[in-house]
Amino acid sequence: MARRSDREEKEILSDNDLKELRYNLAHLNVSAVRNFYEQAYNDCRLVYTRIPSPKKIQTLVQVWKQLWKGR
Repeated sequence: MARRSDREEKEILSDNDLKELRYNLAHLNVSAVRNFYEQAYNDCRLVYTRIPSPKKIQTLVQVWKQLWKGR
């Protein structure tokens, strides 16, 4: 099985980073959150063999949750 590089293992948002991201997203207007979501979604697209980092997936999930809160 292939090993992950150290660079990939470090790309995880800490609890404090997640709290800060949630706080910042909560203070954006809906159109800004949608734009942020589109960027995060594009960052997480599977392109050939490139797999998105956990940090990018965490960001996408937090933005998605914020969009659902604003419904």
